[in-house]
Amino acid sequence: MSPFSRFALYFAEVARSGSLRKAAERLHVSASAINRQILQAEAEYGLPLFERLPDGLRMTTAGELLLDNIQRWQREFRLTCHYFDDIQGVKRGHVSVGLIQALSDGCMADAFARIASDWPWLRLDLSVGDSLSISQRIRQAEIDFGLVLDPEGQSGLDVLAFAEMPMGVVLPTGHELAERASLSPGELSEERHIIPGEPLVVYDRVRLLYRHHSLAPENAIVCNDIRLIKSLVRQRAGVAVLSLLDVLEEVKQQQLCFVPLKGQLIRPLTLALCTAPSRQLSRAAQMTIKAISGEIERLNTR
Repeated sequence: MSPFSRFALYFAEVARSGSLRKAAERLHVSASAINRQILQAEAEYGLPLFERLPDGLRMTTAGELLLDNIQRWQREFRLTCHYFDDIQGVKRGHVSVGLIQALSDGCMADAFARIASDWPWLRLDLSVGDSLSISQRIRQAEIDFGLVLDPEGQSGLDVLAFAEMPMGVVLPTGHELAERASLSPGELSEERHIIPGEPLVVYDRVRLLYRHHSLAPENAIVCNDIRLIKSLVRQRAGVAVLSLLDVLEEVKQQQLCFVPLKGQLIRPLTLALCTAPSRQLSRAAQMTIKAISGEIERLNTR
């Protein structure tokens, strides 16, 4: 049960999306119903909450002030619900988690499935996104914790557990180089390269690696989707430099091969479990964090 009015929910969604149509699609109500609520509020307050622009809606100063208060009330209500959960003990609970796309299959998904099976009383809200958007939601206390990449340099995050995932060459099974203990970029000169593009986290690392070795393959395939890159490698369209995290499940199932790069050519990718500093976590959230932290620690031993 939510203590917030329909207007508060409608207003907050329009503020996030900047569009009546997009807000209507997310809330599964008509755009006219949302607009009616906003117009009534503006008439009651005697102030415009949005500027009506050709490409959408933009909040006025009054709108920004109202949104800030609504978000604060929502955070405080979520904290109150956590206290309710603690009063109930382990009979009920609600945990919200953000995680990157690379974790939507494999060991981390299995860990959440075990949590759901072991604690049937627990409500889990799992949302998938990119590291930057998840980090922002952590800082704004919209979620209890998140699993993000490379949190160093991002303020407003506490790292509770992390794993260093090495970079290496991803090859199709049966490839003549798959049995090597390690590979250097120079040993890939005869291969077609599938290069990660922006905004993938590995993009900067791979770009620096290629620049350092003066590699500029003319017949390269540039792709900004990890799943498509892996599919292309499986179909022998080329080889790619990725993180072990990207192909952990495929390597386990022997669908792809991963050979580490020689030496310390590029730093590993850091997978981190993060919360907002000084955030008060419910007992259910603490239990979930403990279980997921154990899974992250096991990644360090692989």
